[in-house]
Amino acid sequence: MAATKKQRPVETWEDVEGMKSTAEVLIPSDPIDRVLGQEEAISLAKIAAVQRRNLLLVGPPGTGKSMIARAISMNLPKAKSEIRVAHNPENPERPFLEVLDEASVLAEASEQAEGDGKLRNPEDVPIRVAEKLGYRCASCGAYSLPTDVSCPQCGKNKVERENTGSNPFNDIMSQLMNNLNGNPTAGKERVNTTHLLPDGTEETVVFERAGNKIRELNTKALQKRNTLSKNSNVKTIVPLGRQPFVMATGASETELLGDVRHDPYGGHEKIGVPAYQRVIPGAIHEAHEGVLFVDEISHLGPLQRYILTAMQDKQFPITGRNPQSSGASVKVDAVPCDFILVAACNMQDLQNILSPLRSRIIGNGYEVLVDVAMPDNSHNRAKYAQFVAQEVTMDGHIPHATIEAVEEIITEGRKRAKMDNQMSSLTLRLRELGGLIRAAGDIAVMEGAKLITADHVKRAVTIARPVEEQIKARYGSYQKGISTDISDAQKQNSQNYIMESPVGNDDTMFG
Repeated sequence: MAATKKQRPVETWEDVEGMKSTAEVLIPSDPIDRVLGQEEAISLAKIAAVQRRNLLLVGPPGTGKSMIARAISMNLPKAKSEIRVAHNPENPERPFLEVLDEASVLAEASEQAEGDGKLRNPEDVPIRVAEKLGYRCASCGAYSLPTDVSCPQCGKNKVERENTGSNPFNDIMSQLMNNLNGNPTAGKERVNTTHLLPDGTEETVVFERAGNKIRELNTKALQKRNTLSKNSNVKTIVPLGRQPFVMATGASETELLGDVRHDPYGGHEKIGVPAYQRVIPGAIHEAHEGVLFVDEISHLGPLQRYILTAMQDKQFPITGRNPQSSGASVKVDAVPCDFILVAACNMQDLQNILSPLRSRIIGNGYEVLVDVAMPDNSHNRAKYAQFVAQEVTMDGHIPHATIEAVEEIITEGRKRAKMDNQMSSLTLRLRELGGLIRAAGDIAVMEGAKLITADHVKRAVTIARPVEEQIKARYGSYQKGISTDISDAQKQNSQNYIMESPVGNDDTMFG
C-alpha cells in the first residue's frame, strides 16, 4: 500500500499522539507486518515462507491464525508451473497429464495472441464490412452495436438485403434463426474479404464480430488459429496465474481431493462430454506451490489421512468419487500437489488430529501455541492504532477513528485481556475487537459523524455484546434466562428442561 503525504508508520504511542485520526496511520505493505502480537508465530511464518515449512497454529478463534496463513502465501514466489489434462485417444478414461513450465505457458500465450488477430474499431474497417457485420447502418451511415437490429438514429433496418443468387432469402432466414435463438442481431457474424499485398498477390482477410470491436484476421492469424484448434483437446485445471492461498476449511471429500463430473452419456464420442473435460481439481491440487490452509483441521476427520498422503508423495490422483457416476471410471494419476500446509485448531481438538499428520508437520515444520494477549506497552498500543486503521480500511463502510477513540479501544483491550487472566496486557482476540470497531463505526455513520469518537466506542461496547452476556445482564444468569423464555409446550416436550425455583432451592421439574 503506497503511503500518502499524511500517512506515516507508527512504532510507539508517541508516534500516534500527534495524529488527528487513524487515517494518518500507514498500513504496512507486507501482510505479515499487519499481524498484531504473535511474535513467535510471525517469526516461524517467515521461515515457513522461505524454507517451505508446514505450520500448525493452536489457539482460540479470532487470534489471527488465518491472517498468518495468508501472510505466508503473500511472501511466496509466484507459481512456476501450470497443470493440464489432455484427451487420450487410445484410452479416453485415462486422460494425459501435462505440467508446463512458465516459459512454455508464456510462449503458448504469445502464439494464442497471434491467432487472435487485431481488434479494430468499427469505424476503422472498410465501410461494406462494417455494414455486413451489422455495425453500420446502410441507410444513414450511423454506427451502433449489431444487437441493434434497427438503426437507433434513423429507425430503418441497418442491413441492406442482397441478392444471393440461388437463395434470395438467405439474409431473411439468417435473421429469423438469430431471432429464434434469442439473439437477434443485424448482419453476419463473419465476413471474408481479400487484400492486395505489395508483391501483387492477394491474401484472405477475415473480419468477425468481437463485442463492440471487430476482429481482423489475416492469413498468418488464420493459420495460427487452425493450428491451435487442432491441439485444443486440453483443459487447464490449475492455471499459472493462480492465487497462492487456498482455504480448505470444512471441505468435503470432492472439494479437497477433486472429482470427475458425471456424464449421463458416459463420455460418448458424439453426444457426451469427453472425460478430460469433466476433471475437477481439489484444493490440494489448486494449492500446488502455494499454501493450503485448513482451520479446525480436526473436523476433517478421516480426510486428514489423504492430506498426509498428499504431503508425503507431493502428488495425488484425481478420480470420480461417486461409484454410481460415470466419472468413477476416469482417473488422472500423479497430479502434483506440493503445498505448504498451514493448519489451525483449538487446544481441546489437538487429540483429534491424526498422529501421523502431526508427525509429518513436526518433521518438516513447526507447531505454535498462539498468544491470546500481548504486553501493554507503548509499541503495542501503537499497533492497536494500526489495527484500527486496518479494520476501517478493510471494512470500507465506516470512517476512521480519532486518537481518543483508539484509547477507548485500548481500554477495552485491557479489560478483555484480564478475562483471560492476562494482567497488564492487551487482548489478541482481535476478531471480537474488530466487531467492536465496526459497531462504533456504524453508530458514527448513522449519526453522520466524520470520525469514530470515544463516545461511539463506549456505546458500541453495549450493543456489540454477545447474546449470552445480554441474557445474563437481563435475567441474572444464563439458566434463569432459559427457564424464563421457554414456552409451556417446550417444557412439556423437552427431556432436558430444568426450572429453577423462584425461592432458590434445588427442586427441579422435568417436562
